[in-house]
Amino acid sequence: MSRITRKELKTDKFALEVEHGLTFFEEHKAEVGKYAGIAAAVIVLILGYTIYQRREHGVREQALAAAIRIQEAPVGISGNGGMSFPSQEAKDQESIRVFSDLQAKYSGSAEGEIAQYYLGSIKADQGKLAEAEKLYQEVSQKGDDKYASLAKFALAQIYFSDGRADQGEKMLRDLIANPTVFVSADQATISLARFIGQKKPAEARKLLEPLRNRPGSVGQVALTTLSELPPQ
Repeated sequence: MSRITRKELKTDKFALEVEHGLTFFEEHKAEVGKYAGIAAAVIVLILGYTIYQRREHGVREQALAAAIRIQEAPVGISGNGGMSFPSQEAKDQESIRVFSDLQAKYSGSAEGEIAQYYLGSIKADQGKLAEAEKLYQEVSQKGDDKYASLAKFALAQIYFSDGRADQGEKMLRDLIANPTVFVSADQATISLARFIGQKKPAEARKLLEPLRNRPGSVGQVALTTLSELPPQ
């Protein structure tokens, strides 16, 4: 999953995994319907594991862990004899059921917000972007700032994918101005530069230039993105 998993950018595992996601999405623009969903699934997977690994294992954390295991189960015969599903449709149906139950039961909690975010990712993977957008919007408006920032990041991707570039740009600029532990200013900046790069290359360069000499993945991704922009 490393190819799709989003200081500079923070050097913790979460930030590095998300940064990898930026590259994956750019390489798969033709599959943008799945783009937001895959991102959401990976981001929330990491977020979910962070929650139930770092806190006391209470009922909500255990329920979230069980739901995540279902979402991450393979389709087809499992090589290690673990959980698997006969088809993607069967997996999606069960995932929707458990995350919907979790969201309803623990509405207003971190686990409930994560469950709703996961539901958005599944809908996006199914190509149901309108439903995914509604779920993300609810998290972005009602959730804790950390989770809301993740929802806004996914929403920006949907906006750009279906031609609402102005809304996507506004969303990412808001994230740049108001970063969180889960969506850094550098991450949002690189994403914005990539989305506007073809139509506004000069502006994209202006965004990326301050990042090109940053150590680690930030500088590397900024340089790569600069090299992909149209010539001046």
